[in-house]
Amino acid sequence: MTATMKSTVDVSNSAVQNLTIGKAINLGLRTAMEADSKVIVLGEDVGKLGGVFRITDGLQKDFGEQRVLDTPLAESGIIGTAVGLAVRGFRPVCEIQFEGFIFPGFDQISSQLAKLHYRTQGKIKVPVVIRVPYGGGIGAVEHHSESPESLFAHVAGLKVVSCSNPVDAYWMIQQAITTDDPVLFFEPKRLYHSGNLKAPVDPSATPDPLFASRVVRTGTAATLVAYGPSVKVALDAATAAEEEGTSLEVIDLRTLSPLDLDPVFESVRRTGRLIAISEAPGESSLTSEIAARVQQECFYSLEAPVLRVTGFDTPYPPTKLEEDYLPDLDRVLHTVDRSLNW
Repeated sequence: MTATMKSTVDVSNSAVQNLTIGKAINLGLRTAMEADSKVIVLGEDVGKLGGVFRITDGLQKDFGEQRVLDTPLAESGIIGTAVGLAVRGFRPVCEIQFEGFIFPGFDQISSQLAKLHYRTQGKIKVPVVIRVPYGGGIGAVEHHSESPESLFAHVAGLKVVSCSNPVDAYWMIQQAITTDDPVLFFEPKRLYHSGNLKAPVDPSATPDPLFASRVVRTGTAATLVAYGPSVKVALDAATAAEEEGTSLEVIDLRTLSPLDLDPVFESVRRTGRLIAISEAPGESSLTSEIAARVQQECFYSLEAPVLRVTGFDTPYPPTKLEEDYLPDLDRVLHTVDRSLNW
């Protein structure tokens, strides 16, 4: 294998397509692989099967087995191989089948991948993307519905992002691949194939920067900040609240490390209230960091304490209980009422 392999497949398509998040990531991977022959996809069942969620469907057929590699069931080996490929000039994209399977590779990620650039004083770059399907709501068993993003956001040297819609999915995966730092790319798996979230993806459009949050709905009474699968919950809550005369602003965080909180600060200075939403447990989490930073920067603008709606501080529950565990419309609206009535 060399870093100069060429693909003869033309996957370029300038036409606007109405896509789900899963199809948008697939198209984004195809576009990145066509643009740069050094982009390599590897992981368990990513080739012939197309991945457990079929996100890499057709890539091996179109680009060949040297660029789409089925690996052994060994996450540490997948990440270690990717580190070696990156050092040799490739841009590997690893898939972790389920987020709960990532921990056998945690040492490689935190001890090697995150440190090499700093350790070598910038001489070695490790442009590795690790795709992580995450979050609950699919009726799966233990280790298949986790939200470990805060663990990786805490590791210096890693970039962590999460998409919530097809347009971002298409662009952000490409932007992550062209980033010279290692990127953990968290994908809300229960939304992969949601027809309700289909959106027109225009390959000729200008995307938002990768490491930037975005206001996705304007409002005046309170600010909701969320990311990944929780953005849909926040938007649904804002729609329901509007029917009762309450105007809620919604911010899609998009980038978890580095955090881009300037839009959040600006919003809170106008609304005076903030509710942070995430499926992850609340203890020592991203929502904790958001609450602390907003309290520090917007103290004199706050009309109520920053409140959070999160998963509970327990291991992810059995399927029959996950609806009680995950932040939902009722929990968010109840928290909004608490904030407004403080």
